[in-house]
Amino acid sequence: MAQGYLALVLHGHLPFVRHPEHEKFFEESWLFEAITETYVPLLQVFEGWLHDGMRPRITLSLSPTLCSMLADPLLEERYVRHLSSLIELAEKEIHRTHWDRAYHELAWMYHHRFTTIRDTYERHGRNLVSAFRKLQDRGILEIATVAATHGFLPLMADQSESIRAQILTARDHYRSCFGCDPRGIWLPECGYVEGVEKFLQEANIRWFITDTHGVLHAKPRPRYGVFAPLFTPNGIAAFGRDLDSARQVWSKEEGYPGDPRYRDFYRDVGFDLDFDYVRPFLPSPDHRGFTGIKYHRISGHEGVKEIYHREEALRVADQHAGHFLGARCGQIQHLAGIMDRPPILLSPYDAELFGHWWYEGPEFLNLFVRKACHDQQVFELVTPHDYLCKQPTQQVAQPSTSSWGEEGYSRVWLNEQNEWIFPHLQVAQERMTELARRYPNPDPLTARALKQAARELLLAQASDWPFILRTGTSPDYARKRVKDHLLRFIALHGQLTNTQVDEPWLKQVESVDNIFPDVDWRYWA
Repeated sequence: MAQGYLALVLHGHLPFVRHPEHEKFFEESWLFEAITETYVPLLQVFEGWLHDGMRPRITLSLSPTLCSMLADPLLEERYVRHLSSLIELAEKEIHRTHWDRAYHELAWMYHHRFTTIRDTYERHGRNLVSAFRKLQDRGILEIATVAATHGFLPLMADQSESIRAQILTARDHYRSCFGCDPRGIWLPECGYVEGVEKFLQEANIRWFITDTHGVLHAKPRPRYGVFAPLFTPNGIAAFGRDLDSARQVWSKEEGYPGDPRYRDFYRDVGFDLDFDYVRPFLPSPDHRGFTGIKYHRISGHEGVKEIYHREEALRVADQHAGHFLGARCGQIQHLAGIMDRPPILLSPYDAELFGHWWYEGPEFLNLFVRKACHDQQVFELVTPHDYLCKQPTQQVAQPSTSSWGEEGYSRVWLNEQNEWIFPHLQVAQERMTELARRYPNPDPLTARALKQAARELLLAQASDWPFILRTGTSPDYARKRVKDHLLRFIALHGQLTNTQVDEPWLKQVESVDNIFPDVDWRYWA
């Protein structure tokens, strides 16, 4: 029997970005890059395990906003166009680099990679949500849900109706995507505040993840630290993040992705080559940006970047996978010797780390899981649900308010760059509850307006916008998105309370912000 358990959890999320009013929109490239570099490569890895008769257990959370975009016909068509553009650029690069062997081989590598991505995407009917659902049905994945629009729940503690709506809307959307109820949830940013669990119980969700100190600062103090889950007083399991396994992947100093032999994220032909040459292939035709074709490796922090060598990078990924395996075996053996039950290490990561930020990440994951299945007997790969079935008795304690953001609490999402958002959200949340209670049985047009008001509020609550304002990556876009959703909500509230619903305008707004077609506004009541 295994001495302990390891739960790998990959968190898949992107904000809802969909702009049918524009032929080409820069921020839609966030989704296209993620599909090409993370979600299809991960799908290929998972299918490789299935093909080889392996049944490892991995947890993948897929946010409702990400699933909505992955299944949107407009965005599917635009992604195919984007991918065809990348293949065309790779073909041009094959010709341009003909006399430079190192670059020429990489150009061929990218061409092969993009065409296999396209083949996989088309083989699944362009529906990645359905592809991941099949893997859950076949026993490879446990797919967890995420709050509807990734709203940061601790900042909604004074308006618990919004927490309830975020969770129940996510539950409903999960049913429509995966044909069953979710067993677990990734609380956005691992943000926990006392009271969330009563709404998880209402949604029949059995487990969630907190950052390390969310469990370590629980009352009473946890007997087993983060190496066993806690049950909240109403019986929902809280799993805490293991710091050692997180550090080896995330740390700027110790993390594997910083190895100088891996591919550099920032050196891209979209910035390196002549603008007129790359312009047709850029996310925005008026500005330089990433294409995904990158020829250099990290090569340390100083000096000229060296050419990327794919075979060498894969050898390093294999070494790192072996090192990670040895570290987890040693950690679990040590814990098993001092605990009276098998320990569990829960290792959660952003899914886009694997492939997008760390190009060799999918290969690392593939190699590690294969080694874990064939080269050791110390631990078993499980999902949180699997562990709870094996170990149904746990300590009861109240987790602490926490997040995995900077300083461990709410600073990333409430600070001098973004604090202006929250008074407006507070008012909108109160008004949404007022509307839900005012119209228990509305006529069809009023019901449409109530649904759209709910969508606009949910989209305004997304944690992505204050995060972007904090980091400064695309602040103008984030600011505009918050304001647009709040202004639409204010207009709908005014029409529902003071005038009448403007049906032509409502139809236009419905066509743009079309997420959650069956959203239930009564959740705010």
